[in-house]
Amino acid sequence: MWRFSFQLEQQTASDYSTRVVPHVPCSSFSMCCAGFLHLGGLRTALYNYIFAKKHQGSFILRLEDTDQSRVVPGAAEGIEDMLEWAGIPPEESPRRGGPAAPYQQSQRLNLYREAAELLLEKGAAYRCFCPPQRLELLKKEALRNRQTPRYDNRCRHLSPKQVAEKVSQGADSVMRFRLEENSEPFCDLIHGWSKHVVASVEGDPVILKSDGFPTYHLANVVDDHVMGISHVLRGAEWLISTSKHLLLYRAFGWDPPQFGHLPLLLNKDGSKLSKRQGDIFVEQLAQDGWLPEALLDIMTNCGSGFADNRMGRTLKELTEEFNVSRIERHSALLDLEKLSEFNRIHLTRRIEDDLQRQELVAEVQASVEETYGSQVVDREVLEKSYVEQVLLLRMGHISRLKDLVSPKYSFLWIRPSVPHEELQTISAEADKIGRLVLRLLEQPVAALTPEELGKDLRRLQEQISGTQYSGMMRLLRLALSGQKEGPSVAEMMVSLGRREASARIQRALCS
Repeated sequence: MWRFSFQLEQQTASDYSTRVVPHVPCSSFSMCCAGFLHLGGLRTALYNYIFAKKHQGSFILRLEDTDQSRVVPGAAEGIEDMLEWAGIPPEESPRRGGPAAPYQQSQRLNLYREAAELLLEKGAAYRCFCPPQRLELLKKEALRNRQTPRYDNRCRHLSPKQVAEKVSQGADSVMRFRLEENSEPFCDLIHGWSKHVVASVEGDPVILKSDGFPTYHLANVVDDHVMGISHVLRGAEWLISTSKHLLLYRAFGWDPPQFGHLPLLLNKDGSKLSKRQGDIFVEQLAQDGWLPEALLDIMTNCGSGFADNRMGRTLKELTEEFNVSRIERHSALLDLEKLSEFNRIHLTRRIEDDLQRQELVAEVQASVEETYGSQVVDREVLEKSYVEQVLLLRMGHISRLKDLVSPKYSFLWIRPSVPHEELQTISAEADKIGRLVLRLLEQPVAALTPEELGKDLRRLQEQISGTQYSGMMRLLRLALSGQKEGPSVAEMMVSLGRREASARIQRALCS
């Protein structure tokens, strides 16, 4: 039996772990509740998910909420909502339950306390009674001397008698882990051989706080051991801490997992993704109309783990093609300006699929009602056949479904009101053009297509002396939509249908 664990880069204030059991499918994905899911978190969740699925494992969500001061109300629910929206839902989680419950670390405090007590009994940990004021002074002194702040391990040297005396006096304390000098090198799945003698650069770390909550180091080591994790994939900034975690495993007498550290996800200019950027939160991206398939596609396209980068990969293809050995060390640069093109590709696929197209029809109908409301005079524009025709005609031209209710496409849902005089300023032959176009629309043809209609309009223009084709198109576009720019006139007519297009031309040009 072998298992995998994955954890996310700290840059997103979220930590992840996943385990996969090929023969007894079970995986775990751990995330901090210090905020809502954003692109960095979604990217790591995706790598966790596709790696778990590739090895016939299950995807499990474990929520980290041991730092109560950073817990955001509603974040836990939001994380699960967004994972489900993205199409990578966990099989086990706080919401769904499962055999490894509870899946929220604040409900596993007894487990961490027992583990800390075990280290204390072994002499691998000790109680620290240093007040916050002293620790702050140590930090200021180090900074003043241009040194890295570190704890001076003062309480490490307290005798059992001194410790007992302070405990009897009710002094607050934390539990610290004794770092050893003899850190061993380890082979990272991505970065190769690595070694960090943490005891020489930092003081003994806190593993159990005075409020009884564990720190990241203890909680994740304990959880990964209890849950049987054998491989850990997390952010590159945790690479230095890995030696510390290996010392913890050794102190417990547990076999450590193998580690792999993912490159960071950065902006295209190399700057760090920031939560102050409103467009990095998955919930906001979903509200803005971006498809989950497009987000998963663009994040893997700019990252690594695949033989090549190409647009349009499905989740199934990502799972089949992913290979952890292909993950590169350098940071992945995310260019969100390309998201429109990724979204266009995946939206086109949805429109082409009969079943998914019906779902899109319902979404468009609801959006039209919400956006235009009482302005929609002709309720026929909300009929399924009309909306479906609009989708098929605009397929490949729109990046997001919400584009169809933008001002550019308002003509599809509401009738324009254009003064006749304004049309005559474009062409003195406005009325003649209108009559000829009406006759054209009355002609019986098997199917009205933009291509054939475009050819007919060009032939019609040749019958009108003194009128250029471009001027005629401006005239008709204004009559049909009330706009000076937009799709081609032929596409407008086909989208509206013969009856509606004729009614608008009759009203505007032949009144």
